[in-house]
Parts: sequence; C-alpha cells; structure tokens
Amino acid sequence: MDEILDTLVKLNPWWDFQKFDIGIFRNKYTLKIKKYLSTGEIVVLSGVRRAGKTTLIYQMIHDLINDQDTEPKKILFVNCDEPILNLSDNFLKKVIDVYKQNVCSEDHTYLIFDEIQNVTGWEKWIKSLYDTKKYHIIISGSSSHLLDSSLSHLISGRYFRINVFPLDFMEYLQFNDFHIKKDRISAAANKDRIIHMMKKYLQDGGFPRVTLEKDRELKREYLKSYYDSIVYKDIILLHKIRNVKILRELITYMCSNITNLYSYKKMAELLKIDYATLKEYFYYAQEAKILFEMHYFSYSLKTQSRNNKKIYCIDNGLRNAVSFRFSKDEGRLAENLVFVELLRMEKEPYYWIGKSEVDFVLKNKDGSLSAINVSYTNEIDKRENLGLIEFQKNFAGMIKELIVLTKDVNKTENGVRFIPMWKWMLGIEN
Repeated sequence: MDEILDTLVKLNPWWDFQKFDIGIFRNKYTLKIKKYLSTGEIVVLSGVRRAGKTTLIYQMIHDLINDQDTEPKKILFVNCDEPILNLSDNFLKKVIDVYKQNVCSEDHTYLIFDEIQNVTGWEKWIKSLYDTKKYHIIISGSSSHLLDSSLSHLISGRYFRINVFPLDFMEYLQFNDFHIKKDRISAAANKDRIIHMMKKYLQDGGFPRVTLEKDRELKREYLKSYYDSIVYKDIILLHKIRNVKILRELITYMCSNITNLYSYKKMAELLKIDYATLKEYFYYAQEAKILFEMHYFSYSLKTQSRNNKKIYCIDNGLRNAVSFRFSKDEGRLAENLVFVELLRMEKEPYYWIGKSEVDFVLKNKDGSLSAINVSYTNEIDKRENLGLIEFQKNFAGMIKELIVLTKDVNKTENGVRFIPMWKWMLGIEN
C-alpha cells in the first residue's frame, strides 16, 4: 500500500501545491470537458496515443483548482500506463482505498484515470464508483477498444465521449505562436504566411510535441517512437499478437497507400497474409485509431459492402515517418488531411465513383448531400468538376453544395465552389 501511495503522490503534485506542466490550452476541448463534467456523467476522452489527452486532463485540473477553487486533494489522477503500478483485477479498489484512507475521504471528489484500458475489468469498478453518485469521473484511453469491449455495456448511457485528435490547423498555428482571427481581413493580411504554414502542416502533421519541436530530425524520431508505442501498446500488447512481423508489414503498406482503394482479398494475396488474419489486424489498427477505412456511398448497405474501401491515416507526419514515400504524395496528404478534418467535424464521409470520382460525400442533417473533391493545386483538372457534376445528376434535387478544395483558387463556377484548403481548414467563409 505504501508503494501505491508513493506513486500517487508523484502523480498528483497539486496535493502539495507544486507546479505542473499544463502546456498550451486547447479551449475547444477543455470547454467541452467542463460542460460534460457538470452533468454528473462519466467523461471519456478517446483518441490516438500522444494526441494530447493527458495534457488536456492537466489543463482541466488546473482550471478546477484555480478557477473553481477546488481543494487540490479532492482531485485524484492515476496514469494506468505507470510501470510501477500492478494493474490487477483489484487495482482500482486498492487505489481508491489508499486515496480515501490517506489523502481525502470526502464525497464529490474528482477521479481521473488515464489510459484505463490497461486495467483488467475496469468497467465494473467505474460503474460501481459511478453508481454511488459521490464522484466526478474522467477516464481516457488510446483505443476504441475502451468502449467497444464486451464489458462496456456496463457504462452504456452513463458517459459522454470526447474524441481527441492531433492539432487542427488553427491549433497548429497557435502552437507555432501564430495567432489570427477567423475572418477574411485577418486571413488576407496573413495569407502568404498561412499558406507557408499549411505546407509544413501538410507534411509534419499535428501531434502537439512534434509541432513544438524545431529540429526536423527530432520531429521524425518522435513520430517513429509514437508509431512504435501505438503499435506495441495498443495493438500487440492489448490483443496478444503473435505474428508481429506481418502486423507491421500490413500497417506500413496501408500507411504507404493512403487514399487508395483496396480489397481485403487482393491485399491478402499481395502481402501473402491469411484473409481472416488481415481483417483482424486491420480492425485492431482501426481500434488504435491509427488507420481508418471509408466506404462507398450508397443508400443500399449491400451495394456499400460490395464495393472496395479507401484507407486513411490519423496523421500525415506519423504516416510520413513510417511509410514508403512517393513523388506525388502531396495530393494524397491533402486528401488525408481533409478526411481527418471531417472526422473532427463529427462527419461520416463516404466516397463515390461513376465515370469520374468524388473524394468525399457527406450526408447532412436535413437529408441533403454535400460533395467535396480535393485538388491541392492552382491548375484544376477538369476531372474534378466532372465527378461533382456527374454526382449531382445522379442525385438530382438532393445536393446542398459542391466543393473543390484547392491550394489557393477561390471562385464559383457552374455551381461548384472552389475554396482554398487553408481557408476551409480555418473555417473562414468566402
């Protein structure tokens, strides 16, 4: 028990009024955490490892102490990635007992468990703590396995989920000490620098620590270590993978082929992987939030399932650090960036192919459809328009907007809006 207490004291420096690193605030997340905490429900932070979940938790703790006058000892933080902790079935009970007996026995304390998916049977304990109505609970995890496991139904309907992503473009600018307003005047005044930063963001991605690092070689080393950590902790260790070599080959191949169409059957033949194993490993990569698949757009689920899918990666920098690179990668990276941004917007994107292709189809709340093509250039190929116009004809009367995202072309032509991608990423209206 003394060992647990010593570890908790180290993990909770605010108990002794010591300073702790809160990084750069990401207010869109902290405001949402506060809102959900006020409901009394469990707050779940879910996202790829190293996206900044732990820092967001520290920021929340800082605000609780400094803005809401919460007694520091009423906030318990436990990092379940801590090697010294024995994550047995009774781990959470032991931690709570030690905390209540030695630190704070009051009700309405804050219990925060980071990377809780490492604890066996965590759902039962969290539900029992929730049912007492004595605690404010925040949990985090780097795998969607966190809420997709066989026991997760125990907390179903008792939590609010916040998906945490690497930095969006506005946050990327702020982390580079570049602060602009979301209006056309500010955008016009800073246009050249914004476009320059977009080029860097396109290649480097948005992991917070990587963004703050200025040395390019160190950036790459960080990204490689992130990749190794994600694959090992959130796939190999969590799912007890035996054929590690095949798993790594599969993920490298998929990262190298982002935005491409694929079929499980052809990929299994190409990589000489058992079909069932391939599907299983790819599912684990999706759970770890490193890879995503996008389905063909159709109102028929049968048609959807018959068509091939497309691959995307959570972060361009991560992808670039571990994949084979190609000369035409910039277009792929731009499309990948847009896909992840659509996920941030809580959209569910699809692709569509007729004679030409539409990169992204979105179903709007009113039942209408939006179609987006990504052409990261100022010399727009006619095919970008053709795919959108063909899509419009096939779904006549249902189209809300047709968009081509460009490098810096800004116009409307034949009902198609051409928007610079940097403007779209920053949410600046034309």
